[in-house]
This record gives sequence, structure tokens and C-alpha cells, in this order.
Amino acid sequence: MARRDWRTLDESDVRVRPGKGSRPRSKLRPAHADAAAAMVLAVDRGRWTCAVDCDPDRVVTAMRARELGRTPVVVGDNVRLVGDVSGRPDTLARIVRVDERSSVLRRTADDTDPYERIVVANAEQLLIVTALADPPPRTGFIDRCLVACYTGGLEPLLCLTKADLATPDELLAGYADLAVPAVVTRHDEDSPELAERLRGRVSALVGHSGVGKSTLVNRMVPEADLATGVVSAIGKGRHTSVGAVALALPDGGWVVDTPGIRSFGLAHVTADDIVGAFPEFAEAAEECPSGCGHLGPPGDPDCALDAVLAEDTSTAATAGRLASLRRLLSSRAGIEP
Repeated sequence: MARRDWRTLDESDVRVRPGKGSRPRSKLRPAHADAAAAMVLAVDRGRWTCAVDCDPDRVVTAMRARELGRTPVVVGDNVRLVGDVSGRPDTLARIVRVDERSSVLRRTADDTDPYERIVVANAEQLLIVTALADPPPRTGFIDRCLVACYTGGLEPLLCLTKADLATPDELLAGYADLAVPAVVTRHDEDSPELAERLRGRVSALVGHSGVGKSTLVNRMVPEADLATGVVSAIGKGRHTSVGAVALALPDGGWVVDTPGIRSFGLAHVTADDIVGAFPEFAEAAEECPSGCGHLGPPGDPDCALDAVLAEDTSTAATAGRLASLRRLLSSRAGIEP
């Protein structure tokens, strides 16, 4: 441009080269059509251990791709991998996609914690491990686990351990109206029934410390200690029980071992979420006043659930089912029975 008086220039005469931050960016992203399918087995400090094609003999370490941002990736997630999926030492794949989840087991630290934590994804059933004695069974914990199942899309399965110390009859009677399946085990015997219920499925285990969960895992997966060490090797010495770990069962299927927990918070669950898991009462709950906790008198005198028993002649809506439902609601609300 010829030299001219600056007073005669306008913006059309100024040429500015755009910086890197203002350059137009393409919205097109790689499709990753050749990405390999895998299941997440363990998570530790920014690294994910995955089984390619759900094959326990094809274990790789992966990182989360930058384009996923802070997308949560948890144990049990079905993901897609690119990069080096050979599993050789010092290799690293990338997680580029997380498939839609079929179920989610969530909990909060306590009932006042606003932040929910995803414990396991895509588990078909939740094995609620409870000792019949030493320590004594805690029905409040069982109830909270049932709430998590009903609202998260999992099937509950009670596993009552230490049957050599106490009988299960009284505890089982308390859950008869909920039709919760149960298996009873002893520390000195194998349980063919439990093995059959777990075969070919993805099952998560929860329970307090001391109820015999580790004993169960070691019986179901003879090489559990070795397998746990392999999938947690990226932890570089961290104790393997601090996070969930998926272990392959010898006859097919996976069991997700979770650390012993002290509390099972349900701050993310509403009363309507629980009632929704009981079809015989869900429609009537819509007639309840706003904010109804569905606990009935005296706290909820206008609750419509009581009227269902008088109007519904089906076998589903029974006084026992309503009492069990309200027990779960009370547990979620932190009300002692």
C-alpha cells in the first residue's frame, strides 16, 4: 500500500492477521469408526484399565481423550478405544466414546451431600452382602441399597453370609412382600445357587466391612488377588480395595467388587423416584398433594396411597407391599423405624 496520510485511512485499509485464538475451527470431529469396544475394569488417577471386547485376557491401559472433557468414565462403562490396544507394556490407548448406560448405581456420602457418585455402570444386578451375625444385619443399609437398585435400574439380590452362626428366617420374612431374591451362604461351603445367579451376568457387590464380602469374592474368583493386582497395577502401590474393580468369573460374567462402605447416602433420590418402582401405587401417587412424602398419617395425612388398598382388588397392591414401600421411604428420609 502506498504511503498515505493516516487521516485518510479507514478499517478497510488495515490488514490484521488473525491470531490462533480467533481462527475459525471446524466442528467436524473424527468418527472413530474403527474404535475397539471395551469394558472399564478399574479407574485410578487418570488411567482406565479396560478389557477389549470384554475379554479378560486382553487388558489395556487407556486415557480419556481430550474431546471428552470431564465426561465421567466409571467401572462397568462400555467404551470405545483408539490407539494402541495391544496391551503391551508402556502402551496407552485413548477412550474416545462412552456408550449409553443401561443402569447406574449411585450414592452420596450422606443424605446432606449434594454430589452424587457413580459407583458402577451397566451392572445387571446388585448383590447386597449382609452377615446374619458378627456383625448383626443392618436392615436400614439393606433398604437403602434396595432404593438404589429400584431407582438405578438394577435387580437386587440378597446374599446372607455366616449362616453357620444364625438362621436367616426372620430377616427373609421382613423382605417377603418385596419379593427380593436371596441366597444363603456359609464360609466353609461353596454356594452353587449363587454361582448360577452370577453366571454370564455383570453383578456388583456392596456390603459393610466384615460381612464376608472378600471371602465370597475369593471363592467366586480363585485368582482374585492376582487379578486385582493386574487391573490395579497402574496404581503404583496404592491399596487395591480403595476403588471398584471388575473381576472375570471362571464360568463367564463379571463381578464388580466395591470397597466396604460405612454409609449409603440417598440425597439424589426423591420420594417419587421410589414410588415409581411400585407400579401398583405409582398412578395413585400422582394424586397426592405437592411435596407429599407418601409416608401416610400423621406426617402425610392426605397421601393417596392408602386409598389404593381399598380400591385395588389385585394381588399386587397389598398392605404388606405398602408397608414395605413406606419403610424404604422412611429409610431414604433418614427416619428410624
